[in-house]
Amino acid sequence: MNANAIAPSTAQSKATVIFTCVLAALAGLMFGLDIGVISGATQFIQDEFKASDHTIEWIVSAMMFGAAVGAVGAGWLSAALGRKRSLILGAVLFVLGSLLSGLAWSPETLVAARVVLGLAIGLATFTAPLYLAEVAPEHIRGAMISTYQLMITIGILVAFLSDTALSYSGNWRWMLGIIAIPGALFLLGVLLLPDSPRWLLMRGRREEALGVLHRLRGDAAVVAREAADIEEQLKTPQRGWHLFRENRNFRRSVGLGVLLQLMQQFTGMNVVMYYAPRIFQAMGYDTTTQMWFTALVGLTNVLATFIAIALIDRWGRKPILYTGFAVMAVGLGVVGTMMHGGIHDHGAQIFTVAMLLVFIVGFAMSAGPLVWTLCSEIQPLKGRDFGIGCSTFTNWIGNLVVGFTFLSLLNGIGNAATFWLYAALNVVFIALTFWLVPETKGVTLEQIERNLMGGKRLREIGR
Repeated sequence: MNANAIAPSTAQSKATVIFTCVLAALAGLMFGLDIGVISGATQFIQDEFKASDHTIEWIVSAMMFGAAVGAVGAGWLSAALGRKRSLILGAVLFVLGSLLSGLAWSPETLVAARVVLGLAIGLATFTAPLYLAEVAPEHIRGAMISTYQLMITIGILVAFLSDTALSYSGNWRWMLGIIAIPGALFLLGVLLLPDSPRWLLMRGRREEALGVLHRLRGDAAVVAREAADIEEQLKTPQRGWHLFRENRNFRRSVGLGVLLQLMQQFTGMNVVMYYAPRIFQAMGYDTTTQMWFTALVGLTNVLATFIAIALIDRWGRKPILYTGFAVMAVGLGVVGTMMHGGIHDHGAQIFTVAMLLVFIVGFAMSAGPLVWTLCSEIQPLKGRDFGIGCSTFTNWIGNLVVGFTFLSLLNGIGNAATFWLYAALNVVFIALTFWLVPETKGVTLEQIERNLMGGKRLREIGR
């Protein structure tokens, strides 16, 4: 198809682009399923294999190791193979990893399967938002990328509900293996996606790129303008590593991106995502109740994400982060205090659960989605891929550390002190937000870049 081909109607184009974007955003659903599914399975895995807490930490955190490796290679793969083929590879690995998890005959096999799942998720977390940004029209780009974040929380909820339903039989193999079904459906759907027009232009395949744009936009004038804009942008090559070595100001933005991801991970959110049943067990609940409260955690996470979507361009980034970190500090601080004093009656149990859910709301409305937004906003154009790649890798390393140490902390310093530790970290993050994080609401990326490269303090580059 070429630029002179008859364009589809506006309605057809709108339907095509929404279908394309939603299907790509389902990569977030796969991500969420993988995060959530292990939570309900760990106690049954531990019983069958007679595994220690340290072995369970290995099984949980193996996925994050794989994701870190996948994220490192995702930039090269998405450039060499294309965004679509990278998503296909991620979907294939997801299905294989899920099936191997369900069939695992030893803890070591399960660790290997989780690494394969991690590779899939590392690919998807880099490629899917990139693909969405390149195929979505400008006026719905933010909504589509927000949809990806929402899909992650929905995937976690679906995994928690699935685990709850299967917990009555205690069949952890079905818990881990059943997510191969949505993975296979996602794979079939991805095969229907078009290649990214930006990637096609990067590869010199201009006629194919124009054909895809015609299907997605339906207006010859819009297609010509967007193709010209992409070609103009491609004249600015990515020189991230060179810029990192030569430019102090770029190193500052990369450092801030890394710090933001560490702040997000050490709020303690993934402790709850991976070990929620264990936390509810410490509150005195039986297995069935643990699983239902874990599902409630997932539902709260989904609903609270809408708060961030509604407020991010009204309040601004920093006020939401201040609020979120404060809410998380209070929530975890109270949970730790209740565990220290002993949870002796049903009222105390419910109150402690409520405060844990308050913590979930604090994260989902703030650090969860906003850190990703800020990490994309603060990087200059020539080094954006490198900067975002560094922050994504850091996210997974931080995630790995949190998953690998939580049970050891519980066994070492106790339940109460562990939650107080995470509460104290959230207080520290309020101070770091004040001193280092810029307010980027309503500021163009070009202005942020000028301020950064002009040597302004990090907290002032959004002014």
